Amino acid sequence: MSSTTHHLATPPAPWKPSFLEHISKMSSPEFVLSTVRPAPADSKAPVPYLPRARFCIYRGMWAELPENKHNDAPMNERVYESELPTFTSDVRMEKIPELFATGAGHGDVDQSQGSGGGGPVEAVWWIKEVGMQWRMKGTAYVVAEDIEGEGGESSGVRTVKSQLGERMRVVTPGGEERWSWGKELTAHFGNCSPGMRGSWKNPPPGTPADKEPDEPHRLGQKVSDLNDKIARSNFRVVVIKPDEVEMTDLNNPETARRHRYTFVSKKNEHGEMEGQWTDEELWP
Repeated sequence: MSSTTHHLATPPAPWKPSFLEHISKMSSPEFVLSTVRPAPADSKAPVPYLPRARFCIYRGMWAELPENKHNDAPMNERVYESELPTFTSDVRMEKIPELFATGAGHGDVDQSQGSGGGGPVEAVWWIKEVGMQWRMKGTAYVVAEDIEGEGGESSGVRTVKSQLGERMRVVTPGGEERWSWGKELTAHFGNCSPGMRGSWKNPPPGTPADKEPDEPHRLGQKVSDLNDKIARSNFRVVVIKPDEVEMTDLNNPETARRHRYTFVSKKNEHGEMEGQWTDEELWP
């Protein structure tokens, strides 16, 4: 575990058990992810940013990848737990440079090829099976292959490890040095089906389809090699760091309620920073 990681003393989030229980009722844990992107210079938009939204698939909490009998990738032991939802993406998708361009570092497209980001996001799940809506507001960070390796760490890698690490709670003391960011990334790749892994070898998303792709980038490939060069170069795990979580119960119009959980950090009596979640009950 890198020395750039500092863990903020934070108790488990009170909303997590309900969220996981509700998500488990979904046949496919889809959610809408909203980002913003800088408006073009010649845009007539009244604000400098434009909204973007798409469906994504929830892949579990960071450092808590679910067991999957079909996943033959090496797995980290359960050293940490978190309230950091994850999803997978292709670095060539527009959402990745959006997360860099709107983050604190205002990264450009070239910088978005590695780990980093930190742009604002909002994620919304409508779980009709239980009549609940979940909304998370926060920032999102991209984990790429440079998260571990030879040489010094980039500023993007340091940002990811610092920002996510402070919300990773140690549950197996003494195991921190054995836990690997790179192993966790590969485990997420292995957790995807061969067909999904093959999608990261597709032609570049959004490019004209009037020309046949070359053989390495044809559609419909299935990838079994965990180290497939093309697929792994395009594969990313994105981790949402929520600062505000809302659960809205819409089961009964006469008793409907919204709970808003807000993450706050402050110094304790020993002068150390610690975090906690506050809970407000609101009308829906």
